[in-house]
Amino acid sequence: MTLLFAEAHTRLPDALSVIKDVCEHFLEHDAHIAVDGDTHTVTFDFGVGTLQVQSDALTLRAQAKDINELYFLRMVLAGHVKEFAAGPEPEIVWSGAGSDLVTPPNFSLARVIAVQDVTPHMRRVTFSGGDLARYAADDNIHVGLVIPPEGQDPVWPTVGKDGLIQWHDGAGRPTMRRYTIRRYDAAAGSLDIDFVVHDDAGPGSAFALRAKTGDIVGLLGPGGGGIRFEADWYLLAGDETALPAIARILEALPPGARGVAFIEVADAAEEQPIAIQADIAIRWLHRNGAAAGTTTLLANAVREAAFPEDDTPIFAWVACELDGFKAIRSHLRKERGLKKSRHLVVSYWRRGKTDDDKFDRDDG
Repeated sequence: MTLLFAEAHTRLPDALSVIKDVCEHFLEHDAHIAVDGDTHTVTFDFGVGTLQVQSDALTLRAQAKDINELYFLRMVLAGHVKEFAAGPEPEIVWSGAGSDLVTPPNFSLARVIAVQDVTPHMRRVTFSGGDLARYAADDNIHVGLVIPPEGQDPVWPTVGKDGLIQWHDGAGRPTMRRYTIRRYDAAAGSLDIDFVVHDDAGPGSAFALRAKTGDIVGLLGPGGGGIRFEADWYLLAGDETALPAIARILEALPPGARGVAFIEVADAAEEQPIAIQADIAIRWLHRNGAAAGTTTLLANAVREAAFPEDDTPIFAWVACELDGFKAIRSHLRKERGLKKSRHLVVSYWRRGKTDDDKFDRDDG
């Protein structure tokens, strides 16, 4: 296999301390770290990165099997070095493969071809465009939706010399929000994204409310956040922001899979049909007038769930508001004893935030 290589150098006071902080963070996200003196080698599923200290300078090296993975690896390395560096932001300039990139290799344009209301507060927007097949995998289900500013011609993102996405400052700057690909239709060459719509709409919800056939958006992805289809019993839990992901996962599970799915919504009108083959019991939890993010319905349901008592392989996938995320993650780790490899628990949003951007954070 031919590998692609890239390298960057930057002056960085206390470089070794920065490297240690960066690698500690990578460890929380299941990377493998090997240390040889002042050189730290980080192995991800998508490539291998090296961080090497030389006095008050830092050398970054990246190797991957294709330009998409190299692009992502360069972005991960440079982005985290900048995040953890104290003082002025270090100047990072990549050389080697990918240094001539202008447009992110995972960026493409898509056109709205249909809009429909699935429930009173869930709107489905269907898109067509080139290169949508990369969203087919059920374990890689998220996308960055790049929304043009209303009434302005968009200036699409580019790639900086540091490997990070560059957004135009000024008129025409789009907004990016992360969403789940609810369904990819290979025969039609289209994909669906479901939006929770509400009165205090942020950019994503506002776009869904005004979307019409012919509108153009950008897509950055795919991103992860799916499920590992290696278990026999599954726990799925989330509120309406997680419903598109839960529905896609349920429809992808094989007939032999067992488990339970807890889905919190406003009321019975927000329930929707989900075509599943697996032996998964779906339990709808209604807030019945309570505001989203203010109940303990999900956390209580997870605590009361009857897990297998034998050594049946289990996987738990949970996404919800920040407070619920903390409670459920703690319960799964401490009371249920699930290892990191056996659960993915994320916070999609925080109560009190007016924006509808998903946190999409996984704290390990």
